[in-house]
Amino acid sequence: MTRITLPAAVHIRLILGLVRLAGFAVEGAILDFVTVVLLVVVGVFSGFFGGMLGVGGGAVVVPILVVFFGLDTRQAVGTSLVMILFTALSAMLAYHAQRRIDWKIGIVGAFATVPGAAIGAYATQFFSSKSLAVIFGATLFLVAATMLRRSFRKVTIEKPEITITTASDLLPKKRIWRRRIVDVAGTVFEYDANVYSGLALLFLGGLASGFLGIGGGLIVVPILTAVVHLPMHLAVATSMLMMIFTSVSGVSTHIILGNVLIAYAVPLVIGIVLGAQLGARAAKRLRSLSLEVVFAATLLGIGTLLIISRL
Repeated sequence: MTRITLPAAVHIRLILGLVRLAGFAVEGAILDFVTVVLLVVVGVFSGFFGGMLGVGGGAVVVPILVVFFGLDTRQAVGTSLVMILFTALSAMLAYHAQRRIDWKIGIVGAFATVPGAAIGAYATQFFSSKSLAVIFGATLFLVAATMLRRSFRKVTIEKPEITITTASDLLPKKRIWRRRIVDVAGTVFEYDANVYSGLALLFLGGLASGFLGIGGGLIVVPILTAVVHLPMHLAVATSMLMMIFTSVSGVSTHIILGNVLIAYAVPLVIGIVLGAQLGARAAKRLRSLSLEVVFAATLLGIGTLLIISRL
């Protein structure tokens, strides 16, 4: 019992110490113990959600910081991106261990999302907190509605050892990348990736990341599945790789604009690192269609709540 209790106590003191050290970032205020605990819990939940569904968790955290913690929307966006960077790092390591990341597509896609994130972050200074919150909620609503409609129309054929997704035969073969990924469990993913058609849309994913404080997975995952033609599980894993580069770009710009509150980011990061690992493991046990439905339904509820609270 002693060996378990002492490290836990040390971890709690470390969390409080880090938050007290960073308290100056909120105009000299130091967060109380209850607030710190709540932020850690929010971090665990959003990390689990993000790691499981291939998003950074910003879709959950930004509305919570605005509605329940009273942060300015622009500060919530900037602070969320700090957390998302650690979400992506943690989940990416878990997915790398599962061998479900398409590294080639992820790195190429990052060249489109990175400049978009910087531009999106810079654009937040031209919008009021209220208008940015409404835009955020509307975006979640539209993305969720689109994914739900596509999920319920999809005809799936499941096989125990192989998942195959192919691009349209009408596309020129020189634009198609024939890909084959074998994960650690021996499952084979074979698909024709239409990378070039997805680059312009992936730029929009980066733009949304910097502008809305999300990892970009809300936009990137649907693009990777519907346009680039990655299987859902690989799209979730690969989006986490892209999210690392996207978040660094967006965070850098938000720091310059003064939108990052470190005192809030530290406990969120601590919670999200654990949550992302649990989420990545949970995703391995769920079917692709189940992932999409959970993803879309959650976004629909959060987007509606945020819009109602700001109107």
